[in-house]
Amino acid sequence: MSAFEDLNFFANESFYAAFASGDVAIMDAVWAVEAKLACLHPGAPPLFERGAIMESWRQILSDEGVSTMTVVAPRVLTSGTMAVVNCYEVLGSSGLVATNGFVQERGVWKMALHHASPCPTNLIPTVVENDAHPLH
Repeated sequence: MSAFEDLNFFANESFYAAFASGDVAIMDAVWAVEAKLACLHPGAPPLFERGAIMESWRQILSDEGVSTMTVVAPRVLTSGTMAVVNCYEVLGSSGLVATNGFVQERGVWKMALHHASPCPTNLIPTVVENDAHPLH
């Protein structure tokens, strides 16, 4: 993995660390302030306004069970000043496939997109030690 990809992998890990912490202020710090945003939670309409996105995270992070999520098989795709990380999210017996988009703001990679959709767990790659990233 290149240094550029490493930085984006770290940005993705920072998002999931914020998720695991349950701390809305940390989640707020991960998201871009100047860029256009989009957040699509499973079964919910898309959100484009930063305030609505942060409110959705306040609600989600209030559920203590979300901190047990495991991230599997992250793949970084980069192009210029934008990066996308695709990965799987496993929470108990449920699975999601996620796309996380990052942009550079003032030299720091910030989240501009999160899109998670249900995914049958039998389609999620087998968890291997170097590939899975528990969030606790």
